[in-house]
Amino acid sequence: MEFTFDNNIPIYVQLLEYMKIYLISGVFKCGDKLPSVRDFSNTFKVNPNTMQKALAELESMNLIYTERTNGKYVTNDEEMIKKLKDEYASTLARSYFQGMKKIGLGKADSIKYLEGIDE
Repeated sequence: MEFTFDNNIPIYVQLLEYMKIYLISGVFKCGDKLPSVRDFSNTFKVNPNTMQKALAELESMNLIYTERTNGKYVTNDEEMIKKLKDEYASTLARSYFQGMKKIGLGKADSIKYLEGIDE
């Protein structure tokens, strides 16, 4: 998988967003052991220090935790992951409707466009 980074946003912030998506989409499930910092940095093709910074941020948000000498794990708090997913989905929905409003479409018309999209 190829990852592209926006030069206007710190890479660790973008990594943090990728990792949140991995958590809420189920790529990594509650209680899963995460790959090592080195493995993650190789996957994303970033400096290990940058990857560590993103993981430290996830840990400060209590989305992951470290077991000394065993590595990093996804939180076991399914409710926290669900809340994160709900917040993320709400943000995406607001962004969509704001964009549609800018071009003169209300909520009902915007929903019609969503219903017409094939997955």
